[in-house]
Amino acid sequence: MESQNIEFNADELQAPAWLNAQFIGGILSQYEQIPDLKVTDLKVSPATAQGDHYASVMFRTKVEYTTPKGKFSKPLIIKTMPEQEGHKKDMLSESHLFATEIGMYCHALPEFERILREAGDNTKLFVPCIYHSLKPRQVMIFEDLVPQGYTVIRDSPPSLGDLKLAFDKLAKWHAVSMKVINEQPNFLREFKYGLFEMPTIDTDPFVTTGMASFIEMLDKIPELRKYKPHFEKIKDTYLERLKVEMHEYLKYRRNDRYYVLCHGDFHLRNMMFRHNKELGAFDDVMLVDFQFSNLCPITVDLTYSIYMLMEPEQRWEMGKDLINDYFSVLVATLRKIGYKGEMPTQSGLWEQIQNNKYYDFFLISTFLPLMVGVKSNDIKMHEAIQDPNARQKSYFLDAYVKDVSKLLPKFEKLGYFNDL
Repeated sequence: MESQNIEFNADELQAPAWLNAQFIGGILSQYEQIPDLKVTDLKVSPATAQGDHYASVMFRTKVEYTTPKGKFSKPLIIKTMPEQEGHKKDMLSESHLFATEIGMYCHALPEFERILREAGDNTKLFVPCIYHSLKPRQVMIFEDLVPQGYTVIRDSPPSLGDLKLAFDKLAKWHAVSMKVINEQPNFLREFKYGLFEMPTIDTDPFVTTGMASFIEMLDKIPELRKYKPHFEKIKDTYLERLKVEMHEYLKYRRNDRYYVLCHGDFHLRNMMFRHNKELGAFDDVMLVDFQFSNLCPITVDLTYSIYMLMEPEQRWEMGKDLINDYFSVLVATLRKIGYKGEMPTQSGLWEQIQNNKYYDFFLISTFLPLMVGVKSNDIKMHEAIQDPNARQKSYFLDAYVKDVSKLLPKFEKLGYFNDL
């Protein structure tokens, strides 16, 4: 069940004026193909908790309506762009986020599911989108998964079994995308806008000040000071070198690397798990929020997951067991769906992960303090992104310092500091 003590994002406390019975009635009438459908009641509430997301505004609606066949109700999720003036609107208004996500729901993922079904695999990769538009406003509407038994894990860490569900689904998605890239190289050409195509990425203080704050923390923690020279050496160039990694598929493709259509934001709040009462555990996970999905190295989702999804003990081992399990499902799915390209190898995957080290440097220095602070309730997401003082405090949280103390020796052992 969803927690009853949830704090909501301020911009989701009041629905915009256009989100009314007339708007929803028109959409449902078209979706149900019933011209004389009439909405009799519409209740609108925030759809997500603080910290669940940042790159959109989301509402949950319960719609009561009548048709010639009787009375009905339908729970819906409304996703739209921020309308309140401020950082979120400035950051997102000129982005490709909604066009990307609409393409994922209406173009890419239906084809991925079709390929899986033809191979005898009925895995569901997405919830159907019943309405979408880019003009006059950017809006997407979905059926609500909560009444279907799905929930976001908030009040406790995910179990190993929960994480395996998520990685298994990602592996199937990645496998099908590899087949499509290999056999229909133009089919996914629209998916070229990831995090580093955001219009404000080069000027947003959250991104541009992360490494300096990280270096300052290293300097003030005696046992970590020895790592400071490595990061000082790259502080002025690492973002440009990271962009080379992120754009490898589109601009610098290599024959000895693996590429996929990635999720782009593979963390716990972008997953909804279905509880099975008979098993007493979750038996399915639905990935949501595909706004950053793009064609890129297979390492992008995997490296991101180490810092943004895994629990500390798994992170300190660089996700070894979970990623190896993921790889087994990836290869099994490639074989099942008749992949005709060269089969990836486990050693090749790890070599690629370790080669793309600048994403690790970005995540440990910029995203990980945010994630640790939000998970521990020491900081709110919007504060960490918008408030430099709050952001600075996150670098000295005990849990974050402990993470860094465990990870940097791993970096050293793996050779991440060689040839900087």
